[in-house]
Amino acid sequence: MSKKVLILSSSYHKNSNSEALADAFAEGAAEAGHEVKKIRLADCRIGFCRGCLVCQETQKCVIADDAADIAEQMGQADVLVFATPIYYYEMSGQLKTMLDRANPLFPSDYRFREVYLIAAATEDETETPKNAENGVRGWVECFEKARFAGTIFCGGVTEGGEIRGSERLGEAKRAGAEI
Repeated sequence: MSKKVLILSSSYHKNSNSEALADAFAEGAAEAGHEVKKIRLADCRIGFCRGCLVCQETQKCVIADDAADIAEQMGQADVLVFATPIYYYEMSGQLKTMLDRANPLFPSDYRFREVYLIAAATEDETETPKNAENGVRGWVECFEKARFAGTIFCGGVTEGGEIRGSERLGEAKRAGAEI
């Protein structure tokens, strides 16, 4: 059965290592017959959540920017993939801001059931993505019909494109194909 996959890539750098992982996941999912869309948050205008909670009543955000449309697309996807560089052992601010702005989804009849984290970092210790993973897991726990499906992490990469040849690209592609 074909699934609708939405990938949010939060690196500001085109051809970044986290975006390469996201593209590999997308390639695997598309080759498996799934509908895939990737949104680069760097190309979007996304303001900070004001915490007004109007969205809990209306399922619409009061801020007029790109986040409202992105959140709507998130709610219509079967699979969400969050791709981020790791900064100071945490997800990028762009991704965290978007997760906060997806608050209108909480009371909605969202479709997503699987949520993945894809991350790249200069540091290559096993613990490097754990804080970002905990942040995404915490977000997913607010959506009782969804589950955290896993993390794909590639450490030891700094410069854009440095990930070329990494086995992690194949892992990301396989994960996309297996959703």
